[in-house]
Parts: sequence; structure tokens; C-alpha cells
Amino acid sequence: MKKLIIILFAMHVYNLIAQKWIPDLGNGRYKNPVIWADYSDPDVIRVGDDFYMTASSFNCVPALPVLHSTDLVNWELINYAVKRFPDPYFDKVQHGNGVWAPSIRLHDGWFYIYWGDPDRGIFMVRTQDPYGEWSAPVLVKNAAGNIDPCPLWDDDGKVYLVHAFANSRAGVSNILQVQDLSEDGSVAGSNRMVVYNGSPDHRTTEGPKFYKRKGYYYIFAPAGGVAEGYQMVLRSGNPFGPYEGRTVLAQGNTGVNGPHQGGWVELENGENWFIHFQEKQPYGRIVHLQPVKWIDDWPVMGTDTDNDGTGEPVTEYKKPAVNKPSAIRIPQTSDEFGNNALGLAWQWQANDYPHWYSLQANPGCLRLFSQYNPDHHSLWMVPGLLLQKFPSSEFSAITKISASGLRSREKAGLVVMGLDYASLTLTPAKTGYEIQVSVCRNAHTGSDEQITVTKFTDSSEVLLKVRVTDKGKCLFAYSQDETLYEDIGEPFQAREGRWIGAKVGIFAVSPQETGLKGFADFDWFRIE
Repeated sequence: MKKLIIILFAMHVYNLIAQKWIPDLGNGRYKNPVIWADYSDPDVIRVGDDFYMTASSFNCVPALPVLHSTDLVNWELINYAVKRFPDPYFDKVQHGNGVWAPSIRLHDGWFYIYWGDPDRGIFMVRTQDPYGEWSAPVLVKNAAGNIDPCPLWDDDGKVYLVHAFANSRAGVSNILQVQDLSEDGSVAGSNRMVVYNGSPDHRTTEGPKFYKRKGYYYIFAPAGGVAEGYQMVLRSGNPFGPYEGRTVLAQGNTGVNGPHQGGWVELENGENWFIHFQEKQPYGRIVHLQPVKWIDDWPVMGTDTDNDGTGEPVTEYKKPAVNKPSAIRIPQTSDEFGNNALGLAWQWQANDYPHWYSLQANPGCLRLFSQYNPDHHSLWMVPGLLLQKFPSSEFSAITKISASGLRSREKAGLVVMGLDYASLTLTPAKTGYEIQVSVCRNAHTGSDEQITVTKFTDSSEVLLKVRVTDKGKCLFAYSQDETLYEDIGEPFQAREGRWIGAKVGIFAVSPQETGLKGFADFDWFRIE
């Protein structure tokens, strides 16, 4: 037991050292972003001394990440609310579709998460234990184009929902609508009203969050677009309006573009905070934390030096004064594949199946069975890519692979995935193995990947590495002796995916649809 504790502690320390971006400065202050990773459209709640966050996951499975913190600065990934979608719609890769802009709430002992699927409507899951199993998704409202929902349980027992509209499906993008819900929040009612139209001054008004404070109903809603937008707040004495609004957070003279869309929490001591994202490609939408002050029943976020009611994002600030100070925590990254389950950092590109992988076939390794790729010229629509978010502005991802189980024309290795992608792979040759760098530009348009470099090795066990430098420049290398690395290929510029940041991970594919297929064993995957 003592040895196990030492090993677990060593792994925790290693993971912290490996993570370049640590927001906790260790002196009672923090720096933004508090998570340098793509947790898009975050929402957060406080439950006693604990904070829980969720975020968009789009086509990635498992879906709806659940994160936990006790101080709003140090976050850990603890679960996914949807482990696998029961709907076969998600058996196929749905780049940019799926889970959009969720909200998380606690009511009567139940945790609820609502989200909008732009093609199918508004869904909900719930649980009494955020670390445990969540219910199967419930279709609350069958309405394509309804997105970004957030519920509000009012003091009189009535339940309301605010949501936005996706222009690509509904033809409008500036409108917010409020409607009633059943008492348990599972069925949309017929009483509904458009409460805000941001046109023409506030284009793309979306991502609303619903609150009630001191008799006022508040809708926190970003506007202006993802990259250039700002945070608005609407206020009314009635849930159905009319609402008045103002801008409470904008970029101003800072380098934080588009600071908006997130969740507000109030601490037991009266402090107020706002979690939001910043789009920083190719990394995706990274998470920031802003102090909030209420002035004349309006929130002002960040710092407002000119006292005009619109704050600017802070770069560094004192940490929230919480009851349960936290040790330094970060969302998980590296995986030694020594457990009976994959680490929480991993997501597939679509619904996964048990026959795709095994952690028992070669204990201590992850065995990826080669998946049939009907479009063997591109990985864009392959569901079985095992990927995770870029965890920092600069990092290296390294994996040890054994390719001895691969069959002819199969390949396995390391990939940096996005609208453009690049991979470093092994594939069997007549004698030994080929080490290949392949690049695909504009994969989302149907482009074929091109093999840019081929080298040969006699060894079936190789270390594959990609070093990501500032602004997402990627440099590939490999090692045959686990000591010396040889660079391979030209630098590759990572590119974001469809509404998500670039991702890094591993895979094994085959051009063969039927018959026996091979496999690759991955000893470990490390971010350092």
C-alpha cells in the first residue's frame, strides 16, 4: 500500500511538472487563463464549498465534461455526463455538431445539465452524484436550431428556460427566447416569448445563462461573435421581460479578445466571480476567471478603471477567498495505461465500441485494434481516433508504440488533428517498418493526405514525439533507443477543428474492411 501511495504521488507530481501552464501562482494570486485548454462555452455552479463546471463537447465522446474545483483556479476533470450516446446518430463523426453550449444547475438535490443539439433540439441529463452515473439524455424540446439552453427554477415553483437560435439552422442568430418548463424540467411548455433581439447593434447574441438576484431576472448573454465579442447582461422584473441591457465585459486595452460566454457564481462571503472563455486558435477556447462587483444591481466584470460599467479582463488577480483552499490541480493529460479504464483526458471522434481497444490484452499497455477506414486517404471521418485537448501553449506529446501486431498496409501512431492535420506513423514494410509523416490540408473539404517523408527502421518499438511551440507550430521526431531523437519532416502548423481546438492523440487504421486486422500497443502517452 505504501508503495502504491508513493507511485500515485509521484505520478501526480510528474503530471504537474509536465503541465507547463499552472495558473496558481502560489502566493495567493492567480493568472489567466485558469485552464489553458479547450473547454468551450463553460458554465459553473457553486455547491457549498465546491464548484462544478461543464463545457461544450460537440462531436467528441465521451461528452459533457464535468470538472471540479474548490477555489475556481485549480480544476480537475472528474467525469463525463454522457459516456456514450444511445443514439446511433453519433456512431458517425459529426464534426461541429452534437453538444453545444451546456448549462449546469442544482435543484432539489439533483444536478442538471442542459444543452442544445443544433439538428435535434434541447436535451437534459441529471444525477445526484456528479462523480457517478448520469441519466440517459432526455429530449426536452424537439426543435432544430434551438441552442444554448439554461433553466431557472423560480421561488414560486415555476420553471423557465432561456435559449438562443443557430443561424445555420433557424436563420436567426440575435434572438433570445424564454419559455416555461414542466416542474421536473424535462418537458418544454407552450408558453414562450422572444425577450430580446440584438439586431442590429449586437450581432450573434447567444449563450444565455439565467439567474435571479434581489427580485431581478438576469440573462447573461455574449454578443458580437466568438473571436471579437463581449459580455452583455439583460435585466427585468419579469422572466418574460421586457429586458434592458448593457455590456459588462469587453476586451478594451487588453490582449484578451472576445471575453464572454460563461457562468457567474457568488461565494458564501459575498465575493462574485465570472468564468468565461477566450478563443485562442489553434488551441481552442481557453478558460478565464474574472472578479465581479455589483453596482446598482448591475454586474461589472474584471477591472473598470474608467467607471463606465464595462470592465476589462484581468491578467493576474488575488484568488477567491474560499473556505476550502486547494492544492495545485490541473485537468489530466498523461496516461500510463496501467488502469482498467482510459484516462479522463481521452475522447473519441464519435461513439466508441469495446472492440476498438483493450487494456487487458497486454497489461500495462493500450492495445488499439486497427479500425477500417473507408476513406484511406484521410483520417477526417475516422471515429476511432483517440484524442485529447492541447493542454498548454507549449508542450511535447510522446508515446511509445509497438507495431509488431500491425498487418500489411495498416498504420498506427501519433496525430495532431484539426481542419489541417499531420501524423507520425509506423507501417509494416517488406523488411522492418516505414516511419512516415503525412499531412492533410483542409481535411474538412475532402482533401487527401500526402506522405511527405518516409524513413525505415528495423525496430517495431519506437518513441514518437511531437513538440508544440508557441502559436501551435509542431515539430515531429522519433527515437529508436528511447534516448536520442531524430527530427523528421517539416514544421507543421496546427489548426483548430470545427468549433474545437486542435487535438493530439493516437490511432491505428486499416484499409481492409473485412478479414483479420492487426493492432498496435501503446506503452504510455505523456505530456511533458
